[in-house]
Amino acid sequence: MTTETAMQSIEALEALLERERRALLKGDLDTLVGLLDEKRTLIETLSEDSSADGAELQPLREKAAQNQVLFDSALEGIRSVAQRMSALHRIRRSLETYDETGRKTTIDTLRQGEMEKRA
Repeated sequence: MTTETAMQSIEALEALLERERRALLKGDLDTLVGLLDEKRTLIETLSEDSSADGAELQPLREKAAQNQVLFDSALEGIRSVAQRMSALHRIRRSLETYDETGRKTTIDTLRQGEMEKRA
C-alpha cells in the first residue's frame, strides 16, 4: 500500500496528464510548456517514493503512452508545416526548370521591392 504523499502525487499526476491530453488535442503549446516543470516534479516525487507499486502506476503509464502518441502526431504536423513553408519560400525565391538536355536549372527571381536599374 502507498503512503498518503505517494497517493496524492499519483492523483496529481493523473490530473496533470489529463490536462496535458486536452492541451494536445487543442494544440495549446503554451499550456504544454507550463505543465512540464510540474510534471517533472511529480515524476521525481513518485520515483523517490518506493511505496507506490506497479498496479497503482499502470493507469499513469497508459495515460502517458496515449499522450506520447498525441505528442508524436503534433510533432509530425509541425514538421510537415515547416517543410511546406520552406518549399513555398524556396519557390518564391527561384524557379526550377529543366533545360533541353534534361538538367535541372534554377533561375533566381527578383525579390519584391527591388528595382533593376537600366542605363
